[in-house]
Amino acid sequence: MESSVAPLERALHAARALVIADLVAGEVAEADVVSMVEESVVQRRWWVEQWPEGVEYVAGLVAQDVQDALLETYGRWPLCPVCGDGDPHALEVEPELGPDPHWVCHKAGVSVAPVGALGPALGSGESSS
Repeated sequence: MESSVAPLERALHAARALVIADLVAGEVAEADVVSMVEESVVQRRWWVEQWPEGVEYVAGLVAQDVQDALLETYGRWPLCPVCGDGDPHALEVEPELGPDPHWVCHKAGVSVAPVGALGPALGSGESSS
């Protein structure tokens, strides 16, 4: 009975958790930012209901939605931890519409971390002080 809803709900909950993990790693998981995640999840629920085959793309899309919303209110996020010189720039989600999304630095041409696993790349979770 639960199985017809389960894949969509699992994907939405996983996307929410992955993006919030990256926000926490970047120390920007304030209440208003988490609300951006919730808004994206609501919108993406509708989107996947219209196009069920897109369920495996939800995590990358939620990450992009939050990144776009943050750009308007907070600034670029997440900042690239790879490039130490030059202007600060944000990582981008690749593929834009596909499974297994990663944060990528186009300037250096490297994949930095899967969506949801930015912590180690940003030095979060390890005591540095």
